[in-house]
Amino acid sequence: MRSTGFSFVAPLLVLMVVAFNLPILYMLGLAFWEKGRGFTLEHYEGLVEAPVYLRVLGNTMRIPVIATLANVIIGYPLAHWMRGLQNRARLVAIALVVLPFWVSILVRTYAWIVVLGNGGLVNRALQWLGLTDAPVSFLYNELGVTIGMANVLLPFLVLPLFAAMIRIDDRLMQAAASLGASPRTIFWKIYFPLTLPALAAGTLLVFILCLGFYVTPAILGGGRVPMISNLLDTLINQIPRWEQASAISTVLLIVTLAIFAAYRRLDRKASL
Repeated sequence: MRSTGFSFVAPLLVLMVVAFNLPILYMLGLAFWEKGRGFTLEHYEGLVEAPVYLRVLGNTMRIPVIATLANVIIGYPLAHWMRGLQNRARLVAIALVVLPFWVSILVRTYAWIVVLGNGGLVNRALQWLGLTDAPVSFLYNELGVTIGMANVLLPFLVLPLFAAMIRIDDRLMQAAASLGASPRTIFWKIYFPLTLPALAAGTLLVFILCLGFYVTPAILGGGRVPMISNLLDTLINQIPRWEQASAISTVLLIVTLAIFAAYRRLDRKASL
């Protein structure tokens, strides 16, 4: 029976190894190999010596942190508000949150140009209200990239949070209130700790997805806010320098794995 079961799994295992694992290993190997010279760390030394690479790495770390924090600030109250809705209103709210998944990221990104451009809806409203005399520069900078990334990834945080919140038994809060606990105490001592695992998982998911964004920084950044994905496109398709691109990809992979390992360690300690 075991051999029969393995025969069903073997084709999928082979596909995973050939289509996913081998390309990753080949990519990792390029960063440590130079034709005619063999093993080398020169490509990693180039990352440290060239200021442009450090600036791109800084952008790739800083912007996702800000976008993730913005998602937490917006997404947690939104998920909590959705939990308190009645059945029909809750379905409408869920549909509105899921709706962006049905629209292309490219279309949603270009839509922000209409909203935040110099002649866009926001700048027209600000000038009409007399709050500004000239258009505010929302686009082609870190602010525009952050807004676009936060908008695209907000459902990835709201939906897991909402799923965790609706599973919380209201009788827990009622029991705490009957014992004299204030609403603030009930929230911080009971409600928030129960939603913390989902919040942490959603935050980690949003941050990791931010690290690999390409379309949004390319369009809303206008080439002025380069991130690792945009740099990789240049190194692979324009220069090309595959070895340097492999070194940068390896650094990004290590950072992502380190963040995930730290999250798993904290989660394991919290569950003890």
